[in-house]
Amino acid sequence: MDIVLIRLLIVALMAGVSYFLHPFELPGWLSALIGAGAGGAIIAFELRVRALSLHRLIGAVFGSALGIFSAALFCMVLRSALPSGSVLSALQIFVLSLMSYVGLLVGASKGDLLQPTALDGVFAGERPTRRGVKVLDTSVIIDGRIADIAEAGFVDGMMVIPEFVLRELQTVADSADGSKRQRGRRGLDMLQRMQSNPAIRVQIVPDDFPSIREVDLKLLELAKKWEGKVVTNDFNLNKVAHLHHVEVLNINDLANALKPVALPGEKMNVLILKEGKEFNQGVGYLDDGTMVVVDHARKMIGRAIEISVTSVLQTASGKMIFGKLDEAGRNGTSSMEIAP
Repeated sequence: MDIVLIRLLIVALMAGVSYFLHPFELPGWLSALIGAGAGGAIIAFELRVRALSLHRLIGAVFGSALGIFSAALFCMVLRSALPSGSVLSALQIFVLSLMSYVGLLVGASKGDLLQPTALDGVFAGERPTRRGVKVLDTSVIIDGRIADIAEAGFVDGMMVIPEFVLRELQTVADSADGSKRQRGRRGLDMLQRMQSNPAIRVQIVPDDFPSIREVDLKLLELAKKWEGKVVTNDFNLNKVAHLHHVEVLNINDLANALKPVALPGEKMNVLILKEGKEFNQGVGYLDDGTMVVVDHARKMIGRAIEISVTSVLQTASGKMIFGKLDEAGRNGTSSMEIAP
């Protein structure tokens, strides 16, 4: 309420001053109207400035000052080249307005470079730096493997975390559900771990898209704005990103690519834990969680047996290995019963 009164006072003050001073020899009512309009323009400019981040505001001020200084130098050249008169005055006003405006816009748009994590890219050029940006979503931060991958040096460029993702992480960390709360705190710990590593560039950006409610769609818009890639392990976000023509780095795809390949005919030992969906099937798992389906192994539950791989099925959600019970394992010569 106080700020509204101050704004009204500014408009009234501008109108009153213009009414009594009569600028440009205009009638009193017209001068007051112009003064009120100038006051309204000042308030509109103030509202726009309030919406800027601190980095963009500092960049705008610095750019305006640089533009005014450049305009002063240019006007010195004009004064020495042209005679005094209305043409010279008009050119000087035009140059001052143009340079100040250009400096304001350029300074505001480059304000993000004032952040310490972004200064490394000033001399290398902004475009390559932005093309190396990785936008992290909530799921991949909670997953934690991105920290190990970045520490190993397999992911370069800047890791960008928008504030709306931080808010989502904080909401999960404050959840009444114990499992969700633990996942949220794990995500915050992973962020702190990456920030504390000088070899990993992490930048938290205030960019938001108030007209978009879904966090996933906000991530895609941010990736388009920064010309970066979305890093996730969310299957649905991966599909939506492809529809929006946004590049995605899926941690699950990387994990699948690094899994050892089991070739048909290869022998392996597997512990049968339960029966399969089909008749007389047994199911076991490798150390990395890969499911192994074995024919004629239903009676071998609780035993580690040697099998022969028949086929490997690779899907977007994981890998499955199909095999058959080795003759030696069928006869019981190479199988071991698990001790209780």
